Amino acid sequence: MSRISATFDTLKNRGRKALIPFITAGDPQPALAVPLMHALVKGGADIIELGVPFSDPMADGPVIQRSSERALKHGVSLKDVLGYIAKFRETDRTTPVIVFGYANPIEAMGVERFADAAKAAGADGALVVDYPPEEAGPLVGLLDARGLDTIFLLSPTTTDERLKQAARLGRGYLYYVSLKGVTGAGHIDVADVEKRVQRIKQFVRLPVGVGFGIRDAASARAIAAVSDAVVIGSALIQHIEKAAPDKAPAEAVRFLAPIREAIDGLAAVKA
Repeated sequence: MSRISATFDTLKNRGRKALIPFITAGDPQPALAVPLMHALVKGGADIIELGVPFSDPMADGPVIQRSSERALKHGVSLKDVLGYIAKFRETDRTTPVIVFGYANPIEAMGVERFADAAKAAGADGALVVDYPPEEAGPLVGLLDARGLDTIFLLSPTTTDERLKQAARLGRGYLYYVSLKGVTGAGHIDVADVEKRVQRIKQFVRLPVGVGFGIRDAASARAIAAVSDAVVIGSALIQHIEKAAPDKAPAEAVRFLAPIREAIDGLAAVKA
């Protein structure tokens, strides 16, 4: 069982939902990448999505685009991102970390070399935004062979056929994008998300995490009530962006802690 699956099993047994924050590696400064990862765990993260900076992040809104630009100005590469994970693993061997990015940097490194390097660094899987299930067979095979999970994005427009493919090839969990458009946009419709998650679960047995549009404890709690995990990126990065760089880890904890508490409040109510 992968570290991701084990995490979800433990949470399920405790009646809890997963909190999955996203940050861009190397933002605001490369030296803060690993301290920020530890801060996310301190704030209540169950799994970390670690973004690989990319010059053309087509699915990302302006907040995450700016974070990529800041990291790229520091020269942060995919190799550096894997180095941050290896450093993180020196003192945290339990929190799953997903390499989250686009195909270009992975293909530039070489997909097999990437799979080897991700495994060696202590990563737990990869989410490649522009690898839909139809095109991800070779990547899934390489990651499977190394015990790493391939995470897929789903959206309101995902077809039944693609859901079947995601069910066959997906590992760990699936990430449902709750809004059409880019990260950080719009208002989330919880009733619609519930309906969509129920539809997804007709096809898949994997946990379903929901992201896009979650901005605070209230929206996180509402989404946690109808899903298996809450994914939060843009709102977190906005808080990091506004803080002085040396205060970024403390700001991440301050932002996440009440979200963790709100999500866990669901388990207390059910108990």
